[in-house]
Amino acid sequence: MNDFFTLSACEDEDATGIAHLQLNRPERMNTMAPAFFPALRDAVRELDAAGRTRVLLISSTGKHFSAGMALETFASQSALLDTRSARARLAFQTTLRQLMDCFSALDEARFPVLCAVQGGCIGGALDLAAACDMRFATADAFFSVQEIQIGMTADLGVLQRLQQLMPAGLAREMAYTGERLGAERALSAGLVNAVLPDQAALLEHAMTIARQIAGKSPLAIAGSKLAMNHARDHGVAASLQQMTLLQSAIFDVEEMGRAIMAWKLKKPGEFAPLNAAEKSA
Repeated sequence: MNDFFTLSACEDEDATGIAHLQLNRPERMNTMAPAFFPALRDAVRELDAAGRTRVLLISSTGKHFSAGMALETFASQSALLDTRSARARLAFQTTLRQLMDCFSALDEARFPVLCAVQGGCIGGALDLAAACDMRFATADAFFSVQEIQIGMTADLGVLQRLQQLMPAGLAREMAYTGERLGAERALSAGLVNAVLPDQAALLEHAMTIARQIAGKSPLAIAGSKLAMNHARDHGVAASLQQMTLLQSAIFDVEEMGRAIMAWKLKKPGEFAPLNAAEKSA
């Protein structure tokens, strides 16, 4: 257990394989402290290693999704922020790579990750949301690259991912000004998939999408995510070559038969979970 979020499995019959991670510090606007990051990484990687999760939904409690990194983190004299010497700067780089890896765990998971945002998605919270496969928002949601307001460059992936999710000029406007991007403009720009009137409707919609994904072959879903991530980061020719290798590895006629039967019957398919992955020592 941790002080930042709860993680549970959705138990109803139509939600097989759906995990729900919910930020649970509304009294602190769900801000993130350094301990949040490895807790998130470990939770996601444990789900991935076990192989039973088909989709992960990340949501939050209270008025705002998250206000990002707690400001007191930057005011501390922690060695985490020390750049006063060459050795300290080298350690800073290692620590920063480790923090980046905590959000990359969402991108690298074999299952899709959905993010349901109400209110503010600020600073580090936008880094988190940008690493997810899909984002959904309430009508009062807004997104902000807050780091520029406190004199720093955002450094946990939002600058690298945001302009792949929306027009580059708009992403740069957010990065350079720190101005809020409202839900409707986020929808028109492609940052979010849908805007819902309130938090209850938001969770209902996100869970509906999660159930649709969970009813499909987890093997085909994992393959789709691998292929799309590779295509995002490589050229078309290299990605087509990767696709030949990937498809030859995961093509399964029996799995397809089960999927076709479920499709014809208009009900979720009955699929085995993915194999568990051995943890490295």
